[in-house]
Amino acid sequence: MFPIDVATTDVPEQQVHHGHSFPLVIECRTPAADLASVLDWLKSQSAEWDKLASEHGAILFRGFPVVTAQDFDQFVSSFDWPNFAYEDSLSNAVRINRTPKVFTANEAPSTVAIFLHHELAQTPEYPSHLFFFCELPAESGGATPICRSDILWERLAQACPQFARDCEQKGLRYSNVMPGEVDLKSGMGRTWQSTLKSRTRDEAESRLRQIGYEWTWLPDDCLRVTTPILPAVRRLTGDRVSFFNQLIAAFQGWKDDRNDPSRAITFGDGAPLDREAVNVATRLGDELSFDIPWQRGDVALVDNFVTMHGRRTFVGPRKVLASLINKATSPDRRHR
Repeated sequence: MFPIDVATTDVPEQQVHHGHSFPLVIECRTPAADLASVLDWLKSQSAEWDKLASEHGAILFRGFPVVTAQDFDQFVSSFDWPNFAYEDSLSNAVRINRTPKVFTANEAPSTVAIFLHHELAQTPEYPSHLFFFCELPAESGGATPICRSDILWERLAQACPQFARDCEQKGLRYSNVMPGEVDLKSGMGRTWQSTLKSRTRDEAESRLRQIGYEWTWLPDDCLRVTTPILPAVRRLTGDRVSFFNQLIAAFQGWKDDRNDPSRAITFGDGAPLDREAVNVATRLGDELSFDIPWQRGDVALVDNFVTMHGRRTFVGPRKVLASLINKATSPDRRHR
């Protein structure tokens, strides 16, 4: 093992918000650096990563010797943060574990765009951070758009003040239909059995009671569920506020053979959302997005409370892996 040369750098289209680059890009400039040295360096900076991720929203590590899913697992493990296993999450997405900590980001077809969202913000349990790793970039397309949600909130509150107040005061409820069999054509094709860790309907209903969901069984062994009231915004450090939800993704993108976006989301009191205001939020998200231009071996650390992410459509094979960190829970006052 030997010291490595690491420096911050710039990439095209990089943004700056309140004096902080978005994303922060850290490059390894040591030719043929070994992974053990990188892991030692990451551990030596352990006190900094949470602060930097919160300030910048995301960190892109480029040029580091991360090649396989196992390398990525070690990279993530070096941060010494609690793992949030995919099997323990209420994620709608079909994912395939490559290691106990690492899984494919989403098995939806390449033609399916995944709109901006905070990971698992449509559930009462979500990660504080997530990592992405580019094992193989697509032939074309396939970028991961990321968006500073606190900056989006600042602009949305100015453009649509009543809608912003309603989001903050009422919260949101989400509804979706889970299939009885895996649906690989959908971005939300995970079965109710897998999502709820249940073998039978009775076990599924017991789990739904525990987390405060409402439910209806549908034909073809499908299950429609509706969440309790969940926050639409989150208070951050430094008096910042994040537009913390899956509103854009649900309203614009929750569509498959079972799901209709028009029935996917309401305010906490059951009132429909203002379609024009949602379109404004979507437009602002597009304007504020930075597309991570994946290169083989890139690793991105995303603060899930600060930054939304999505997926562009793509052509050719694309292998982007993910890992979730540190399960957090919605405030109890929203569980009613």
